[in-house]
Amino acid sequence: MLRGIFILLFLFFICPVGFCSDGTVLSAGISINSQVPVEFMGTWRVASKLTETDSPENFKDVGIVLWNLSRTNDVITLYSPFTGARASVKVEYVKGNTVKFIKEGNYEDKRLVDTVEITLDGDTFSGKNYLTLSNSLGLESSSNSEKHATYVLVGRKISGSGVLE
Repeated sequence: MLRGIFILLFLFFICPVGFCSDGTVLSAGISINSQVPVEFMGTWRVASKLTETDSPENFKDVGIVLWNLSRTNDVITLYSPFTGARASVKVEYVKGNTVKFIKEGNYEDKRLVDTVEITLDGDTFSGKNYLTLSNSLGLESSSNSEKHATYVLVGRKISGSGVLE
């Protein structure tokens, strides 16, 4: 008798099949960060050229920087040794060799949001960087509180997998 009660309790509390009244379904998935091809990881020499802006006094016409992209578990980090800036990136999507990601950070007393879309082609990539520079305190309500720029990007891998292969 006692054994029968334990079996019923086991089936009721441990085995959810047929007993879940709220329709709860547990699911697991793969992080989108893990879908970013490993070839994107490494150090890149990145050249940028301004193509559009509403605030030319706030954005450089051209630039050259180094990006180091690395992944630890499901976190992708972009580090720039020229500026010392380091940020975790939020991957929006991965479509084959194209990746779109967002990184946010502070620039002087402003909030800078970079939306980057790049397409890998061997040891090079090309793409665009959309920048939004806004008052970090969010106190300004005028249209001048946000400044925008679009850059064309070209990157060449200088270290990481694929460079010496």
